[in-house]
Amino acid sequence: MKAEITKLFPEIEQIKDEKLRAKVVSTWEEAIEEGGWRTEDLETIPFTLLIPECKINLITHTRAVTRTALQIASVLSDFYKEKVEINFDFLIAGAILHDVGKILEYAKESGKVVKSKTGKLLRHPFSGSALAYKHGLSEEVIHMIATHAREGDGGYRSIEAMIIHYADFINFESLGGKM
Repeated sequence: MKAEITKLFPEIEQIKDEKLRAKVVSTWEEAIEEGGWRTEDLETIPFTLLIPECKINLITHTRAVTRTALQIASVLSDFYKEKVEINFDFLIAGAILHDVGKILEYAKESGKVVKSKTGKLLRHPFSGSALAYKHGLSEEVIHMIATHAREGDGGYRSIEAMIIHYADFINFESLGGKM
């Protein structure tokens, strides 16, 4: 399954730290298995249930958020290198994992993707953070997953978490999503 996940998320290969890269993949592997999905299902799962009849899948959204985050980080690094320090490995890992909990938040019923029992109790920032913790990801990466959505509003966000938060909402709202 590792090769399939890396093919779905080629940005994983940009993570220089091999151990971190392996933890990102294993987190996705467990989410897929635990959620009762197959890797090929990921391209049929909408990235959100908040946009009616959403045609953008979770893979496309995750990759778009990752690439948006990398562009933002690159610009910040170019212009503010003395003032802003960004860990690009953590940023990529956090972006690729920011919505991994949706694999547990969603279920397929009668051919339609709906909120699962888990999803009714725990939104994806919580379940995604738990998965990342279980797979030994650093607190910095778990923090990004936990704070990328409204659950992180009003609290501290690291520079990487802030970038992922805004990259996520730029992508969500540009497609008509409203919170």
